[in-house]
Amino acid sequence: MTLLNNPFVTSGYIAPEYFCDRERETEELLRWLVNENNVAIISPRRMGKTGLIQHCFHLEKIKDHYYTFLIDIYATKTLREFVFQLGKTILSTLKPKGRKAWELFVDSLVSLKAGFSFDISGMPQWNLELGDVKSPETTLDEIFHYLSIADKPCMVAVDEFQQVAQYPEKNTEALLRTYVQHCHNARFVFAGSQRHLMGEMFISPARPFYQSVSILHLAAIDKRKYIEFARHHFRIARKSIDVSVIDSLYDRFEGITWYLQKVLNILFAITPQGEECDKEMVEQSVDFILDSYSFTYSELLYQLPEKQKELMIAICKEGKATALTSGKFIHKYSLPSSSSVQSALKGLLEKDFITKEGNSYMVYDRFFSLWLKRNF
Repeated sequence: MTLLNNPFVTSGYIAPEYFCDRERETEELLRWLVNENNVAIISPRRMGKTGLIQHCFHLEKIKDHYYTFLIDIYATKTLREFVFQLGKTILSTLKPKGRKAWELFVDSLVSLKAGFSFDISGMPQWNLELGDVKSPETTLDEIFHYLSIADKPCMVAVDEFQQVAQYPEKNTEALLRTYVQHCHNARFVFAGSQRHLMGEMFISPARPFYQSVSILHLAAIDKRKYIEFARHHFRIARKSIDVSVIDSLYDRFEGITWYLQKVLNILFAITPQGEECDKEMVEQSVDFILDSYSFTYSELLYQLPEKQKELMIAICKEGKATALTSGKFIHKYSLPSSSSVQSALKGLLEKDFITKEGNSYMVYDRFFSLWLKRNF
């Protein structure tokens, strides 16, 4: 059992005891993967997609029988960057598993041979720069060749997969679909947080990945399960927390896992042993978090064009805003015109400051939203 000073983990995956619920989703994802299905996981960001994948990959049923690779492509903008990240992740994952594991991969990457060196203990080093990937399609072919001949079956999870739809290389989806389809030694998980983009990629008959995966929609963890999880960890540390505190937090952040964990991490830290966490401490913790992000949020706002800044503050004040180009909304928040609102909205959506759910728009980062309300 892993022991932590604070059980409310805010980054990465530590151990099953710090992972709340997701029993049904874990069982579903495992069943699909071990029965030769590829899976798309779709949910809002910070709902726990990556944690669920890591949790499954840590289970004996997977870790003892498969090589597992998790690549985050959120920051990638081209196929070259995708290939670079994929290769780097595979090598760093294989290195601790011994020479037999990594040697086959290094030998497969003929196009990048010059970019590898070996340290004093004989371990391979990824000394490549992005520019060393001269022919991304060739290197991608070599990586998939490795996946198809690896000495264990592989599981490859690609986080924020919707990014590939934005690459300038228009054939990326079709190219990946072809490789995935013919790679019988590997299963793939495609996780994404932009639901409309992920939906189009996997549900539209016009797209290459149409009907090629099983789809798992990740909703918020059940409130009762999360309340019990939080109270359990307070109890173990000889602390207590009122049910109403967790209940109101859950509602405030709509059950989005990361925000709950972030606030509870602070609450756990400031609650002395033998005492109870109460509602007054919640505002103290939220203020502490907002103050810690204040400089970052000020900089982000400063860098936004004026019209985008005005629209984001208007959406924030509205909470969940609809009919943004209507005369009523424009007049209420003294915005310039419907055409400038449309242009500003497009920019905010592209930068991920704003998200759309159904017909309503809201600020993506809930802490940013609270900070804006506090300051404007």
